[in-house]
Amino acid sequence: MNEGEHIIGGEKLSLLQQHRFLLLILGSVVIAILLTAVSLKLYASSGAAQLDLSRPGYEQVADKKAPSTVFEGFPTVGPINKQTLKEFQALYTKRADQATKVDSFGGDVMNDATLSIDAPTE
Repeated sequence: MNEGEHIIGGEKLSLLQQHRFLLLILGSVVIAILLTAVSLKLYASSGAAQLDLSRPGYEQVADKKAPSTVFEGFPTVGPINKQTLKEFQALYTKRADQATKVDSFGGDVMNDATLSIDAPTE
């Protein structure tokens, strides 16, 4: 028996069979790289790259964009105290009431106003 040969159950294993785990890992990495390349190509060719103001070189433009008045959200930074918890509870209750008063089996479930994606009425 040669030093490089492996015999299991009386049969010699081929090089592919001996290193199948390594080939699985290598194949997974190659597939991940290909899918990443395709997604980056789609990101650049679809125009979404121009909308991403967090990219380097767009910081000066990000300051000039109009602030959004459509979504009233909870601040992500700041202290956590009784007042902020009250504010959060009020916002949460308002949104939860809007979500639960929709008739799930009605015909207007996918309406823009029902999904709160229409223009603000304020």
